[in-house]
Amino acid sequence: MNILSLIGRDKELFQNDISQNEKYLRVVVSHSKFLVIGGAGSIGQAVTKEIFKRNPLKLHVVDISENNMVELVRDIRSSYGYIDGDFQTFALDIGSIEYDAFIESDGLYDYVLNLSALKHVRSEKDPFTLMRMIDVNIFNTEKTLNQSIAKGVKKYFCVSTDKAANPVNMMGASKRIMEMFLMRKSKEIAISTARFANVAFSDGSLLHGFNQRIQKRQPIVAPNDIKRYFVIPKESGELCLMSCIFGENRDIFFPKLSENLHLITFAAIAAEYLKECGYESFECKNEEQARELMSSLPEEGKWPCLFTASDTTGEKDFEEFFTEHEMLDLERFENLGIIKNEPNYNESNLQFFTDQINKMKQDRKWSKDEIVALFHKMIPDFGHKETGKYLDAKM
Repeated sequence: MNILSLIGRDKELFQNDISQNEKYLRVVVSHSKFLVIGGAGSIGQAVTKEIFKRNPLKLHVVDISENNMVELVRDIRSSYGYIDGDFQTFALDIGSIEYDAFIESDGLYDYVLNLSALKHVRSEKDPFTLMRMIDVNIFNTEKTLNQSIAKGVKKYFCVSTDKAANPVNMMGASKRIMEMFLMRKSKEIAISTARFANVAFSDGSLLHGFNQRIQKRQPIVAPNDIKRYFVIPKESGELCLMSCIFGENRDIFFPKLSENLHLITFAAIAAEYLKECGYESFECKNEEQARELMSSLPEEGKWPCLFTASDTTGEKDFEEFFTEHEMLDLERFENLGIIKNEPNYNESNLQFFTDQINKMKQDRKWSKDEIVALFHKMIPDFGHKETGKYLDAKM
């Protein structure tokens, strides 16, 4: 299936930027040692492949998902074969003692790329998953940053999100706070990051869910009022690698808006997706009708769909990669924009945030309201939208 055509494009975004810098990329990668954290997720796998195919001296990949790691290795061996460098994978939780021992045993890398994240807006539906999101997105980042500094790592890359620009949900806000922690550490190590568009058909995404629904013969459900920018998995890997290698300290890379990168609704992609699968989308009135028609419509070349307006907590009506207050460099690359940052952060706020989260954990008791209030202290104009409805309550 041609993912590019589904998202309304006929060519890749970063082709020219990559080709113009390919010689330098190959030289740097082939003389460097890399650690990719969260390397078995969709973006992590894409980044790992971009590094692997340029023959690094060392490429170690860490991820909590053993199964995804196995598939990553099979995919790499089947696509690229082998390299002379040290390529190994480790099924580890970066919050664990085992991971700390792994870093202590070696930990000698030129570049550390952290792709681990809880990325779903639905992660804020309960206070316990929300606390884990804070741990993964903020404090594990700080932990791996400190370890990189102690080991003399040259550069630390960490993935952010478009949802960190004027955040309206806790996931985006957690990444915005993470960026504040990054600014503080940028005085001790060179750091760059990237804000993303949606990665089409990434693990757990709505588009990935379309594949599952077809395989399981279930209705396709999508919002018809939310528009998103999309990149393909390969482009996500290229964006991260370009930021890691070319980003100056505190730079945030993002896909530059052009005629090739445009907003598109999930419902529009669903209709195109079904057409590629040989079906015409049939819009249903409700969930019951959609489930009921699954037994008859596919035989007629039609697939039951439910396209509705979004009313769930934390959904942003539109996407943006930067705010009006951020300084941009739109000249250096053809299709990559860069947000230039000064090391601006509030030390007392960062310490207060850390102390409050630690106290909640020690007490083994916290509420979502308490965490939201804490986020508001960190981001005064945080536009959190609480509707009391979450995606888990929908088909």
